[in-house]
Amino acid sequence: MTDNPEPQQDPGLPVANPCVSFWQQTTRSFPYLNHNKNEPVPAKSKYVVIGSGISGALTTYELIQGGVPASDIIILEAREAASGASSRNAGHVRPDAFRGFQVYSQLHGKEQALKIIANEKLVFERVRDFTQRHNVPCDFNPTTTFDVCMTPEFAAFNARSLALYRQAGGDVSHIRFLEGEDAARATRVEGAVAAYEWPAGSSHPAKLAQWLLAQSVSKGVRLYTHCPATSVVKAAATTSTAEDGGVGWDVGTPRGTTRAKVVVHCTNAFAPHLLPQLSSFVTPNRAQAHAFVPPPSFSGDQMLPSTMSLRHSLKHFYSVAQRRPDGIIILGAPIANPKISAEAAAARLTTDDSVFNEEVRVDCVRNFETTFPECEEGSLRHGEGLLHTWTGIVGMTTDSVPFVGKIESLPGQWICAGFNGHGMARIFTCAPGVAKLILGGSWADTGLPECFEITQERIEKLQKGVAGSVF
Repeated sequence: MTDNPEPQQDPGLPVANPCVSFWQQTTRSFPYLNHNKNEPVPAKSKYVVIGSGISGALTTYELIQGGVPASDIIILEAREAASGASSRNAGHVRPDAFRGFQVYSQLHGKEQALKIIANEKLVFERVRDFTQRHNVPCDFNPTTTFDVCMTPEFAAFNARSLALYRQAGGDVSHIRFLEGEDAARATRVEGAVAAYEWPAGSSHPAKLAQWLLAQSVSKGVRLYTHCPATSVVKAAATTSTAEDGGVGWDVGTPRGTTRAKVVVHCTNAFAPHLLPQLSSFVTPNRAQAHAFVPPPSFSGDQMLPSTMSLRHSLKHFYSVAQRRPDGIIILGAPIANPKISAEAAAARLTTDDSVFNEEVRVDCVRNFETTFPECEEGSLRHGEGLLHTWTGIVGMTTDSVPFVGKIESLPGQWICAGFNGHGMARIFTCAPGVAKLILGGSWADTGLPECFEITQERIEKLQKGVAGSVF
């Protein structure tokens, strides 16, 4: 196993031979997994969506809902359908209820911080309502989640965050606070100092992305897998320019060039490859997740009813989510963790999702076993315990919020990317938002926080060194 510890200004393209996640292992029958793998791209298409994850798939879905003929859209995917972070995360649909308020306030001001938190609550409700209304077979489980404070220091941090959020007018009616024995009893975590509970969910993210893609392909969208966009350059004017509605953009691929009027970048951590002006503001980070087969004490009617984040500090945490359909426990490892070595921490700054880090795996599983002693390796039967480990690349932005909207310097190009490892708590408003903008709506129509918009003013502010991280 070889790790690349060097951060990359240009992330390049996704590696061609990624590992297969737990979610991908269980969706190998998706009929469009390698759709149009060897077909040339059309000479032109009015809309080109780059990226087939949940962001690209939902943007496409919303464009069609908004009246765009499906036949006017093509989706370009560098690897298998939905093979990026959407099929590699830890399965959480977990809004931030208040914890990030302190950092968001410092970066964007109190008003925007309130909007960011409110938007995440709305996203959970949107995912819940969408999957239920359309009967999406993605194992969506609406439940609650716990922020479990494992140290007095983090308990104090969370208490301050909640107090500041409440004082600023934030809605805390859906948040339940527990401490001491009550927290330990509710979470089954003996070491819990305190815990905060609020509505959240979990899902099979690959099934959700694939359902969205299937809806669009069935209507006439053309999906090209294993066909990365390698360049986007302004098209030369021709005699048919006026007829085509403007000069547009030539999108290069290994299987030909397609001319488009509208290009939508749904490439998350890989956005700087085609948009080098973002290379200082979007950084790829490799995150890691693990599937764990539980013992009887966490099976049947003893399953964990809620998801949780075991928080030792703001940067030192582990996520735990037990799936309803099969009882498999999904463990998420933090992007940055002070307990692991500097070498292992540096190894996360890569776009290589073909390997995992052994030290991170050992630390994550050991923390889970320490938290829940019944799951210690020596107590398990054959067939129980760690089942699989995988990695995925998340896109971290320097101001902890996504880039959404029109790229002012490139008329006709749009972006919905940079989700900070928190895409399932953001995409279901960001993708519909960018679709509304493309169709002529205003930013107000999106309902998104203003700080999400990719404006020249925001870029200039970031160039001055404004930065911070919530995750």
